[in-house]
Amino acid sequence: MSAARGAGATARIAPPTDRLSVGIQLPVQSQSRLYVEDWELDAGAAELAQVARAADEAGLLYIGVCDHVAIPRDRADKMGTVWFDTVATLGWLAAVTERVALLSHVLVPPLRHPLLVAKAFATLDVLSGGRALLGVGAGHVEVEFEVLGADFDGRGAVLDEAIDVIRAAFVDEWPEHHGDRLDVADVGVAPRPVQDGGPPIWVGGSSRRALRRVGERGDGWLPQGTPRPLLGEQIAVLREAAEAAGRDPADIAVGANELLYVGEPDWEVGRWCTSGAPEQLAEHLRPLRDLGVSHVQATFRSRSADELDDQLRRFGAEVLPLLTD
Repeated sequence: MSAARGAGATARIAPPTDRLSVGIQLPVQSQSRLYVEDWELDAGAAELAQVARAADEAGLLYIGVCDHVAIPRDRADKMGTVWFDTVATLGWLAAVTERVALLSHVLVPPLRHPLLVAKAFATLDVLSGGRALLGVGAGHVEVEFEVLGADFDGRGAVLDEAIDVIRAAFVDEWPEHHGDRLDVADVGVAPRPVQDGGPPIWVGGSSRRALRRVGERGDGWLPQGTPRPLLGEQIAVLREAAEAAGRDPADIAVGANELLYVGEPDWEVGRWCTSGAPEQLAEHLRPLRDLGVSHVQATFRSRSADELDDQLRRFGAEVLPLLTD
């Protein structure tokens, strides 16, 4: 076993138990046509930093960055080709923020060796002072796997084993794992993460297999567009999986997704967007706690970086204080 961490070790990131937490996936860094706002198409580093700082100062739990490497031509019309590198972007964001957690939402370990992932996020944890949060998923673009020489059909099993290897490398400088696909021993991985036990591993996806993976291996759940009427059913699946694995479901940080606008918009924000005064938004969000949700990934509609900046700051000042138990 490696030597114990020094006095600088910090507690692992976790949503507080007395209120609902909120995070965001950042704009600009991914530009899928399914959700990109028009203003993002001409935006860059300045706008990305502006929004990240606003989220940090508003008291949000995390800011998220996606992961795609190569988009096939026949999917580019919907997905776009602008997907910033996850680790490079999170590392840069660490230097322009102070408190907010830095989340990959989500990194796809089956596209790379898990020791590369462990090394990158342990380094990010050190450089950010313990703010790394590793969100992982199985991936879904077959051609992307093919061009990178990765196993698409076996990606679920690869992800399961990758999580085990990454966690072993977070816990021990000399990780050991002997599995069906990966064999790791007699290699040291440093620098060591700042968080005690390494960055939490949150699992993305809403399929039954993804939910079981959360229960069996995850520290948290990042749902993918699960509508509120289905949340209770899906949370029950991951809790059953946790109990079957001998884990306490209460230790898993459960997420939800919401589309929001603070105030009364004078433009069309879409039928699925909840808007209104701070108390109205709080009344809309608070019932999620009864379902067992601890953190929400909110998407705020906006027509510019300045409007999104204002939305985040208003939410932090006027809505977050109303989300306590």
